[in-house]
Order: sequence, then structure tokens, then C-alpha cells
Amino acid sequence: MTVNEIITNAKNEMAEVPQKLKRDLGSLRTGRANPQMIEQVRVDYYGVPTPLKQMAVINVSDARTLEIQPWDAGAVKEIEKALSQADLGAAPTTTGKIIRIIFPPMTEDRRKTLSKTVAKMSEDYKVAVRNERRDVLEKLKKAQKSGEVTEDDLKRFEVDIQKSTDEAIALIVKIVEEKEKEIMTI
Repeated sequence: MTVNEIITNAKNEMAEVPQKLKRDLGSLRTGRANPQMIEQVRVDYYGVPTPLKQMAVINVSDARTLEIQPWDAGAVKEIEKALSQADLGAAPTTTGKIIRIIFPPMTEDRRKTLSKTVAKMSEDYKVAVRNERRDVLEKLKKAQKSGEVTEDDLKRFEVDIQKSTDEAIALIVKIVEEKEKEIMTI
């Protein structure tokens, strides 16, 4: 692998981390209905654990209600069972072919707990970015020792990698601030 490929791969990995965080934060129950909260719930569909998003349309009918419309009406009972076991903090109710989940308002204690969870997730993702930086810098230093990279180029690459690291961490901070604001204002 060339030095440019190493740097490009590291930058791509760093750029993906904030997006992964955003997806993970979307699955948290914040009091506001969000389809991401249940998309990955696995339903035993003819003996195969299948993600709910592959079996039904998930809509937000209001700020606290999700509606699930299965494509196969015979799967309603299995979907309802999987949702009941998913620990969503709300029980599903079925009316014909539509399953509704109404989320109760969040308590102040739940908001504080959720805010701490978000902060911990944020720190974990920042560490992932820093680990990527450390790994690429080690590779670059090895390349410099073997003569593939000059000392001046190494310094330039270090500055470039640090810039990418700072950008990824700044984006993580912004995403977390938005999520915490959402948690505390609902």
C-alpha cells in the first residue's frame, strides 16, 4: 500500500465515524418517535431473523407515535411479539393490519441518563478517530524509516492527518450537541 493510499484510507475512516455516531444516536429513544429506533428490531419471519425495515413500512404519525404497516398481513403477530421484546419503553398495539407504538413523555431522570449515554458514546467515537490517527501515524513513521517518505513529507502528512482528525472530532461534537439539545427540549 502506498503512502497516499494509507492517508486516503485513514481520512475516509475518520470521515465515516461521525456518520456512524449519527446512526447510533438515531436509534436512541428520546421521546420523539423516530423510525430508526425500531428499524433493526429482528422479527422471526418463517424461522429467519429479519430486520423490521425489510418487512414493513415504518411511519411517524405524530411526535410520539410510530405506525408499522407490514407487507405481509400474516406477519403482524410476529412483528408485535418482536416489538414487545425489544424494550422500547412502550407497548405496541394492533388495529387490523397496522401496529402502533405510542411513546410516553420522558421523565427528567430519563433525560439525564440519556444525556450521559450520549456523552459516553461521543467519547467512544472520538477515541475511534484518535486511534485511526495513531495507526496512520505509525504507518507513516515506518515508511519514513524505510526511506519511502522524507522527514519533511512526514511532517506535512502529520499536519494533514491532524486536520482530518480535528474536523471529525468537531463534527462529532456538533452532532452530540444537537442530540443533547433534542433530548432536553422534548
